[in-house]
Amino acid sequence: MTLKHSKQRDAIYGFLKDRKDHPTADVIYEAVRKKEPNISLGTVYRNLSVLKETGMIRTVEVGDGAVHFDADVSNHNHFICTECGCVEDIEMKSIDKVREIASENFDGKITGFNTYFYGLCSDCLEKRKA
Repeated sequence: MTLKHSKQRDAIYGFLKDRKDHPTADVIYEAVRKKEPNISLGTVYRNLSVLKETGMIRTVEVGDGAVHFDADVSNHNHFICTECGCVEDIEMKSIDKVREIASENFDGKITGFNTYFYGLCSDCLEKRKA
């Protein structure tokens, strides 16, 4: 599917493409509105939906009731801070061994998985030390 260029969609994707913190639609809206003051929250949601449908971004749901957005659509893992709720990518070697272990006691075929790691982010660790 070829997308017709849209200044607003380009601004939204531009904001997301190099981020590793998985912002919500509200955060994206507030940031993009600084460059595109006439953009509405509804326009942000519609464009995020289009970007997701075309495979340019994906959603990450971490249990906080909000949908987070990620422009890195490669297979990767996430860390969720149990104190401040931040969501970050974790760079690591493949954990395909998890799929092998899960498959040992499962009669079907596992084609993918999402892994979330939980704990305290470095900022929250520093706050606790202080």
